[in-house]
Amino acid sequence: MGQADHIAGDADSPESTPAYSRRVLFVTSEITDYVQTGGLGEVSAALPRALRRLCDVRVLIPGYRQVLEKHGPIPVVARLEGVGDVPACNLGRVTTSDGLAVYVVLAPELYDRPGNPYADPSGQDWPDNDIRFARLSLAAADIASGRGEEGWTPDNLHLNDWPTALASGYLSWRGVRTPSLLTIHNLAYQGKFDPHRLGALGIPDSAFDINGIEFFGQISFLKAGVFYASHLTTVSSTYAREITSPEFGCGMHGLLEQRAQEGRLTGILNGIDETWDPRHADADAPFDPVRWKDRHADYVRGAFGLALSRGPLFAIVSRLVHQKGVDLALDVAETIVQNGGQLVVTGKGEAHFEDHMRDLARRYRGSVGVRIGFDGEEARAMFAGSDFLLMPSRFEPCGLSQMYAQKFGSLPIAHKTGGLADTIEDGRTGFLFGAPTSGGLKSAVRRAFDTFGADHRLREMRRAAMSMRFDWTDSAARYTELYRQAG
Repeated sequence: MGQADHIAGDADSPESTPAYSRRVLFVTSEITDYVQTGGLGEVSAALPRALRRLCDVRVLIPGYRQVLEKHGPIPVVARLEGVGDVPACNLGRVTTSDGLAVYVVLAPELYDRPGNPYADPSGQDWPDNDIRFARLSLAAADIASGRGEEGWTPDNLHLNDWPTALASGYLSWRGVRTPSLLTIHNLAYQGKFDPHRLGALGIPDSAFDINGIEFFGQISFLKAGVFYASHLTTVSSTYAREITSPEFGCGMHGLLEQRAQEGRLTGILNGIDETWDPRHADADAPFDPVRWKDRHADYVRGAFGLALSRGPLFAIVSRLVHQKGVDLALDVAETIVQNGGQLVVTGKGEAHFEDHMRDLARRYRGSVGVRIGFDGEEARAMFAGSDFLLMPSRFEPCGLSQMYAQKFGSLPIAHKTGGLADTIEDGRTGFLFGAPTSGGLKSAVRRAFDTFGADHRLREMRRAAMSMRFDWTDSAARYTELYRQAG
């Protein structure tokens, strides 16, 4: 899904950006081109490409095993020094087939490992994650300090979530004035480590303070970004408001409220690319939305071992974790089946939720199908074939699945929070419910059944959902304006 097909060899291709553009280094711990664990990877692949029309943007990523396997030997453009226990490393550069420049932090002892960017194959966090992502953050600060590739120094750093947030601290401690923008994709993940690691990470003792990186007695990479970054963004307007409250602020609501009052906190909605418009997928033939959805529904039912049915098909495409309201979805599954509906689930996460999902499939064979794991193409088929998508998230900074679903004519059923509230029009393109409770979700599911039974109403809502515009154009322009305002 996304940009994986853009990968090419190491040879540079001509940049598409004008010579006078503002230079932006987009720093991320994952990108769909190589590796992703969630929405951050997709955003990191799509947003820089949307920004290229407006500025000279380059991406900085760790040299994970997946990156090295894609490219083989990567040309080195600079040598970066270490600090504390953060090792020195080389900085490489590759270019994608569509011209996106990608800098790679070449530190095999930190990144050339199995597993995902944050954890080993068993799901346990790497014990040296503080060093691994301090090295990424330090590399960003090095490049901003003019120590990267000769002839290219960024005017702005665009940081993403806790693995990159320490870069704004390194800039401040060095006295480097390059402005940094930190996008908070999920405030719940904060990168917290023991305070005795200060020296190992090259952090001055004076920074371990409430006005610095200290957070309830620990080092917090995210707190460093929230405190030191020039500007903060979140991935929806509603989430930007929510995180200034005790309920959603994860202990940082006071500082975030201060940043909001200073005009330094902005909500900018994520987007999705045009491949999620089914008219592009079936470009060789006239697009018939009814036949298109029926075809995908038949495929999904077959793939998940469901019986043929004329009832509604509900889908869950999600990490199976508490935040996503998986317990609420489990509570409503019986209601769906008893009313003639079917449910397909794909995702992985907390072991007890995975076990509950497997048990659900055993109890309702032919009506509930579950796949523990994730396959992008299968997920795409589920968005296309389902009638309704369950997203009862307790909080959702932005969410992409509800956008994918709407473009594919699957009406999302979601808790009215964060980006879900900003992207779903209740009763027009989906169904929203207030409190994140089983009762709230069941009420919304009943509305979905009523709509499914009213054929004209269902077609009307599908047309409205598929006509929603979620591209990156406006968001990219807003980011570019923030870069300019930062200096």
